[in-house]
Amino acid sequence: MKLSKIPLLGRVVIAIVSGIILGQFVPVWFARIFATFNDLFGNFLSFIIPLIILGLVAPAIGELGKGAGRLLLITTVIAYMSTLFSGFFTFFSCQAVFPNIITGAIDTGSVQGIDEGAVKTFFSIGMPPIMDVMSALILSFCIGIGLSLIKGDTLQKAFSDFRDIVTMIIRTVIIPLLPIYIFGMFLSISITGQVYSVIMLFLKVISVIFVLHILLLVIQYVVAGAISRRHPLKALKTMLPAYMTALGTASSAATIPVTLQCALNNKINPSIASFVIPLCATIHLAGSAMKIVGFSLAIMYFFGIPVDPGTFIGFIFMVGITMIAAPGVPGGAIMAAIGIIQSMLGFNEQMIGLMITVYIAVDSFGTACNVTGDGAIALIMDKWAGTSRT
Repeated sequence: MKLSKIPLLGRVVIAIVSGIILGQFVPVWFARIFATFNDLFGNFLSFIIPLIILGLVAPAIGELGKGAGRLLLITTVIAYMSTLFSGFFTFFSCQAVFPNIITGAIDTGSVQGIDEGAVKTFFSIGMPPIMDVMSALILSFCIGIGLSLIKGDTLQKAFSDFRDIVTMIIRTVIIPLLPIYIFGMFLSISITGQVYSVIMLFLKVISVIFVLHILLLVIQYVVAGAISRRHPLKALKTMLPAYMTALGTASSAATIPVTLQCALNNKINPSIASFVIPLCATIHLAGSAMKIVGFSLAIMYFFGIPVDPGTFIGFIFMVGITMIAAPGVPGGAIMAAIGIIQSMLGFNEQMIGLMITVYIAVDSFGTACNVTGDGAIALIMDKWAGTSRT
């Protein structure tokens, strides 16, 4: 089988296992090759992140402002509130659990490459970004709001084309190179003797997030059932085909036909389902927000970084906005969120690498949570539309 035919998760698993095994016996010069690649790739990420933010957020805000009136506005608000709830639910739950299960901290010096035992690079090429992350966010909001208010659409089309370029870079350059980046990172971690701590972190955190995403779906359908006066567990059971399909595709967009059919099986008005399901596949990423918040918090505990609740509250609000603009490709949500993770939480390149790795390892479960939650929003909107018509 060609490597390109293997799913992204499979390539990531191969990269992790290979890095751990080879790190036990390869010479240092071999590891330095991949340390150099990681340094170049990390610098490229720093350069491209402001452009990713500008290319995704600005046109997304502009398009939302030119949508289908009240139905679009209310659906978007509900999707954003669901994502915020997911973020805060994850934050407070993990704050209660993580201090008890993440008891040891990694040696940050060896991972960051600043002590004598760390793997050094052969050379480094600076790639300074054209603007910092916060400037990109502010500029994106200004342009996006402006696009939603002006009558012409020339600039909107230009930014839509720019978004296509950014999405293409993510899909054809960043995502394919991520397994090599992850391999190099685990090769270095294995050589410096930190691999056991990292693997244990992965297993503990993934277990917690899996339980939380099941609880989140139950809460979403209990609320939707109470509003729509439907049996929540029956409605959730009807959405299981969409959940299972998303586990295989790891793409909300690719799962839309199945999600739509499940919504129709829940006796949702076809016109409402046909509008809400495709829209929420783009803007409702509660499961992805849960992973980003939970994994960020875990890595902060793991590296011994103090957690400031005030900063994290602002971070969760920004994650909700970023999820609306995330591209519909595997790993797209984490790529869109890297900027605010760096700027607001202060993550370095190695911490971002670990973040991306653990995120992609359970990417399909987050997608399954996203699309299943779309059915809950469709139930609420069906009830609202029926009430507004009467």
